Amino acid sequence: MSNTLNLFIAGARFFANEWASVHALPIAVRFERVDDGFKIKCEDSIVDTMNIDQSASASELISNRIAELNDWRGETLHLIRELIKQAVPDVVEEWKWRGVPVWSYHGMICTGETYKAVVKLTFAKGASLQDEAQLFNASLEGNVRRAIDIPKGCSVDAAAFISLVREAALLNQARALEPKGKRP
Repeated sequence: MSNTLNLFIAGARFFANEWASVHALPIAVRFERVDDGFKIKCEDSIVDTMNIDQSASASELISNRIAELNDWRGETLHLIRELIKQAVPDVVEEWKWRGVPVWSYHGMICTGETYKAVVKLTFAKGASLQDEAQLFNASLEGNVRRAIDIPKGCSVDAAAFISLVREAALLNQARALEPKGKRP
């Protein structure tokens, strides 16, 4: 039996090796590894462990997340945020899925998720991008998305990343200008 459990909730895919908690309204699900598989526990109410000010703007929430991390992940997310703003000055910052920074321009460019071992940048239409510098190193098997995993101690080629973000923004802009029903 595989050590990975694939679960689909609200259109998102989650992986659990030893344990994981998945929070998706209106239930919370906890997985624990047992000898012959996984033990699943569902709860009726969700305990939100994040201290989120609901009146704050998305930009403020992203700044707060960077400050809360207070480690290499926060530094990496801060740098990535600055590169995205440099690439697309009119980028829109959003806060989705109960705590994921999202950068959009005529549609989603990418998300900035933080995990224990990596900062993951998932490009919504990454499979349609050239990525000549081969920055994408994760989620390569899909037909739409591509991701860049940045582990501790690693960095991203700033010029190549800016180019990739600009390409994603231009792709979104071109698709937004296409007449409805004309997309292949």
